[in-house]
Formats: sequence, C-alpha cells, structure tokens
Amino acid sequence: MFESLSDRLNAVFDKLRGRGALTELEVRGAMREVRIALLEADVALPVVKAFVDRATERAVGAEVLKSVTPGQQVVKIVHDTLVETLGAETADIRVDAAPPAVIMMVGLQGSGKTTTTAKLAKHLSGKRRKKVLMASLDVNRPAAQEQLAILGAQAGVATLPIIPGQQPTDIARRACEAATLQGHDVLLLDTAGRLHVDEGLMAEMEAVAASAKPHEILLVVDALTGQDAVNVARSFSGRVELTGVILTRMDGDARGGAALSMREVTGRPIKFVGTGEKLDALEPFHPERAAGRILGMGDVVSLVERAAETIDAEDAQKMAEKLAKGGFDMTDLLAQFRQMKKLGGLGALASMLPGIGKAQAAMKQAGVTDSTLAHLEAIILSMTPKERAKPEILNARRKIRIARGSGTTVQEVNRLLKMHADMATAMKRLRKMGGMKALAGMFGGGADPAAGLPPGALPPGALPPGLLPPSMGGPGGVAGNFRFKR
Repeated sequence: MFESLSDRLNAVFDKLRGRGALTELEVRGAMREVRIALLEADVALPVVKAFVDRATERAVGAEVLKSVTPGQQVVKIVHDTLVETLGAETADIRVDAAPPAVIMMVGLQGSGKTTTTAKLAKHLSGKRRKKVLMASLDVNRPAAQEQLAILGAQAGVATLPIIPGQQPTDIARRACEAATLQGHDVLLLDTAGRLHVDEGLMAEMEAVAASAKPHEILLVVDALTGQDAVNVARSFSGRVELTGVILTRMDGDARGGAALSMREVTGRPIKFVGTGEKLDALEPFHPERAAGRILGMGDVVSLVERAAETIDAEDAQKMAEKLAKGGFDMTDLLAQFRQMKKLGGLGALASMLPGIGKAQAAMKQAGVTDSTLAHLEAIILSMTPKERAKPEILNARRKIRIARGSGTTVQEVNRLLKMHADMATAMKRLRKMGGMKALAGMFGGGADPAAGLPPGALPPGALPPGLLPPSMGGPGGVAGNFRFKR
C-alpha cells in the first residue's frame, strides 16, 4: 500500500536531504510537489489544501531554515502532519462494554463488508479472546446469509441461525437476544450493502441502528474507490452515528488517497485495514506506522509483531540454541525462507523495512519476487539430508544433480550456497556481538514478560532485517543474484 505516493514523496525529499541550507523558496517549491503527489494519489482536494497549508506554515519557520539539517526537518514536519491527518492515535474498537457489545457493519454494495465482518470476528475471537456471534441482516442479496455462515465456520465463529423471510430489524432483535442468552461478548451485525442514493435502504439502516443500539457503527469502504470514498463517508455519516472506518483492499491500493482523506472528512478514525483475501488479513490501523511507510521509513514494529504471531516458539528456541553453538545449515536456511513466506513474502518484508523504495526497486529490477523463494526452497529440497547438514561436501556432480532435481541451473545452486555462506558469517558476527540479546536491544527497550521478548525485539530464530542477504535486498548489496528465467 502507498507505493506510488511513497515513491513520489521520496523523490521530492531526496532533493532536500543532505543540503546544508534551504531557502524559503526551495521549501515552498518542495511543498508544491507534495501537493501534486497527494492529488495524484487521489487524496480529496480540501484535505490536500489543509495538509499542505499546515506543513508549509511549519516548514518555512526559522527552526527549519536555520537548522543544521533542514532537509531532515522538513521530512519530520511532513511526517508529523501526515500522522495528524491520519489520526494522531491508534483508535481501538470498543468491545469491553457490558456484553454483548454490538458492532454494526455498514457500507456500499461490493465493498467487502461480509468478508470484513468475518475477518473482524476472527480477529476479536483469536487475538482479543472474545466470544463472538455474527448475524447477517442482508435479506436482499441472494445467499448473503449463507455466505456469512460459511465464513463463520471457516473462522471458527458462531453465526445466528437463518429464518427465511425475517426482516432486518427483526433479525437484529433476535441476534441481540441470542447473544445475551448465550453469553457472547460481541455481536457483529452484517447489514445489507446499499447505495448512498437508495433512500429505502438508508432508512432501513437507520431503523436497525435505532433497534440494536450498537456500541460501534463501522463504515466499510473499498480503498480502490479513491475520491468517491469521501462521498460515501459523507452520505453514511449523515444518516447514522459512525464511530470508525475499515478500509478494504489496501493491499491493492498503491495510492492511498482514501486512507489520507477519510479521517479529515468524517472526523472518525480508521480502525482497521484489509490487506488481503484471507480471513486473517485484517490489521489495526496505526497512523504513525502508516506515515512511516509513506515516507519510506519502514514499519519495523509491525514486522516484529507479525513475527511474534507467526513464529512457533518451540522451533524458535531450537534455532536459537543451534545458532548459539555456531550451527547454521541448509535446513535452517530453508526454515528462514518459510518464515519469510509466513510473514507475507518478500514484498511485505520490504514494505516494512526502512528504505522501502530502494529495497523494492532493487528487488523489482533484479526480478526477485515471492516465486524466487519457491525456487530457492526447491534447490534445498533437492539435497539429501547429509548435503543440507554439510553443504561443503557439494561437489560438481552433486550440484548438477541438485540443479536437475530442482529445475534450476548449477549457477543458481552456487548462488544459494554463497547466500548460505554469507548468512552463516553474519550469524557468527552476531554471536560475537552478544547474540540474540544484543540484537533485541537494537530493536527495543525493556522486557515484555507476556511475549518473553523486549518490545520491538525479533523472536529467537527470526531473520533480522539487518541480516537479509545482499542478494535479497539486504544492506550493502544489490538484489541481483537471483534472476530465475522461465
């Protein structure tokens, strides 16, 4: 997400970084380019105007123009203004009210509301340990209620039994009674998708809200609608009391205009963003982290959180013990590749690391994609257990066999061996620096007893960003070692 906007803004700021002095004219010129970049990203015009005015007013002050690093000061000002525009703080969802906490989902037809309802239910039941009930109030779209029931079964969340012919307000009352009697903490009401010009359906939505008295009314908006997302938000906020927004398909929106416009226009926070089709592809929205991604500063905190969720603690401990003894063989490298896939693949990793633009550009230029990991896995899986444990025994004959077995070339096998040697060297260097504890200190401060890790620390066995090999976008190298041609 935000790729095109990030590229444009970084191109603007690259001209300012490293400059010993800036004139007011140069700062205003840079802000004009920021304005164009925001407009091209489909940010609403009033939002762009307010954003640029605020940032320019701060950037032309004496503290910037007389600063030792004026370019960096301008970047910081734009970052802080972005955070203000997106919402100064992370907005949590209110589920700690007297049970059941009722959450009503509203939005346009085709915005992904039913799938988002199931994603939110899985998030609340899995990460927040809440007992959740879902109910579909959509009696207009064929099989909409059945769809939610199927998604509920996949997410492991209960759904309200379907009674054919029952109207939305009656379903809402029945759902509230069932949630209360069955001891559910949260009730999610998936309302019918509607057009904001459809008076009948908008009135129905108001009636459901009046009947269910929800603690939260979340507007589900497709991020790809761009400028129209603002009109949608205005229409819905004029009929019901919205408490927040969920943006879907953020993984497919390289511009990010809807995200930047929504808070300013509605006055309501973005609470979650959908980042994929799977039921676990829903993330809380953190304004400061999003601003960091937009300006190419990365999002290491989210990367660490995702690592903590996806990495098996027992496997990580075994890896840590092995690394402590100086061992790092091909089986360990294979585990690292699979871990990268669990974290979302190379693209997701690159988007969360500082220097996002340069890392992604290098990977794109070299043809390094998520399929590259599959080829590398194939090479390792074509080795015998003995060869994986002792890659130094691989002679020319063995390499030819491995290349044929994996559908690659001997050159690619050699490149993988070079990558393994580089990473083994990096692991030894890490051990000399103090091991994983020293690495943890680089990413955060005090201990976190719940996770068994310091805040910001990568779990033992996780591949730290600083140890990404040069062939895959790591520091000091170009991602050009692996160019698989098919």
